[in-house]
Amino acid sequence: MDFKGMYEAQKAFRSRIDYKGSDRFEKLILALQVEIGECANEWRGFKFWSKNQEPIISKNTCEHCNRYGMKSCCGCEEKLYVNPLLEEYVDGLHFILELGIEIYFEDFEMIYRLAEVDRQRPVTSQFRRIFFLVSMLDKNKSTVTFIELISEYLILGELLEFSFEEIEEAYYQKNAVNHNRQNEGY
Repeated sequence: MDFKGMYEAQKAFRSRIDYKGSDRFEKLILALQVEIGECANEWRGFKFWSKNQEPIISKNTCEHCNRYGMKSCCGCEEKLYVNPLLEEYVDGLHFILELGIEIYFEDFEMIYRLAEVDRQRPVTSQFRRIFFLVSMLDKNKSTVTFIELISEYLILGELLEFSFEEIEEAYYQKNAVNHNRQNEGY
């Protein structure tokens, strides 16, 4: 995975937004927490009260089909499918990279080394660990905490069965969507 490339793409998007408010860091922390929660919601594995605990990994983007809850496409030309779990995961990655930029992180080699560590933690525990690390980063703005956060986030991606290639491709796709949203006045 090319962290440096994604980091540079995130810097370009950041400069396009050009928000310089003193509350930027705390808003990024909250945005990341929301995205982690949305990712967990798409994963569904913590929902012991639900009979459907399978991750939502495929969704038809046809508005007509989604509006009427159709299980198969209505026959329109829009037979586009997305992976909501991967989308939410990558949204979180965008905000993690933003936080790295915020604390002036540049040690990509450290991420590569730590991302190779294989830990078999239950996914629920991994989500909780990441929430904890986000809170720690909010308190100390430490590069050590940031490295641990991004490493644990990559481990979460592996636990969710995403390859580094899928994550990187989805990151750049979402980055393009984010730029298009800015063009449209999002």
